[in-house]
Amino acid sequence: MVWPLVHGGHGEDGGLQNVLIALGLPYVGTHSDGCQRASFKPTAKASVRAAGVLTPDSVTLPEAYFSQLGAQDVLGVVAGHLGLPVVVKPNQGGSGLGVSYAENADELRTAMVSCFAYDERALIEKYVAGTELAISVVDTGDGPRALPAVEVVSQGRYDFDARYNPGRSEYFVPARIDEAVHARAQEMAVTVHRALGLGNLSRTDLIVDAEGRPWFIDVNVIPGMTEVSLFPMAAQADGDLPKLYDELVRHPAVRP
Repeated sequence: MVWPLVHGGHGEDGGLQNVLIALGLPYVGTHSDGCQRASFKPTAKASVRAAGVLTPDSVTLPEAYFSQLGAQDVLGVVAGHLGLPVVVKPNQGGSGLGVSYAENADELRTAMVSCFAYDERALIEKYVAGTELAISVVDTGDGPRALPAVEVVSQGRYDFDARYNPGRSEYFVPARIDEAVHARAQEMAVTVHRALGLGNLSRTDLIVDAEGRPWFIDVNVIPGMTEVSLFPMAAQADGDLPKLYDELVRHPAVRP
């Protein structure tokens, strides 16, 4: 039995899962097909939108367009279409690498350069202000269920440093939100899990706006498992963490 813990692009894009399937090894997580749907952010957004989930408007552009059409013109069209501020992120990847917030034209240009250092395609997404939540979903054989939401409050943007440098971020489990909003957010995470055909664990990142509406931002098929990661916090708040981990191992989602 294998429990893959390689978080980010190379662990979540389906390649590692294909190797495990080829080796005939059962594993915790998601089949390679679901990994690919979730890993490529524009595909994930389109899939969950089709399932009725709110997600911010966005455009995805390859780096080549900026040289072929003129960077200034392309950025002007993007800013005119989405408005500012926006969030720029690589088409694929995790841990906030290459992700930037831009509220004016200069910051948008800088954000694109940073993004293209990690991926040749950039997802430019309309910024939604609100409360940042992470909701993990597990399935130990009886169908997916959401764990308590983790609220993230960081000093500045929740970037790579804020994720992994203890003290930069504060976490509240369960989140300090209205009970009805919490239930809607959990329902969204389960809908995302089902819509993307995920396995026995995932973590959906979302924003709850001022009106209490949850907006889908991203999904992880191999959530981080460090001392400052969000899935273990949610699992601990849910109750018996060792029992949950044991159930996930004993009921692997993928049996080649």
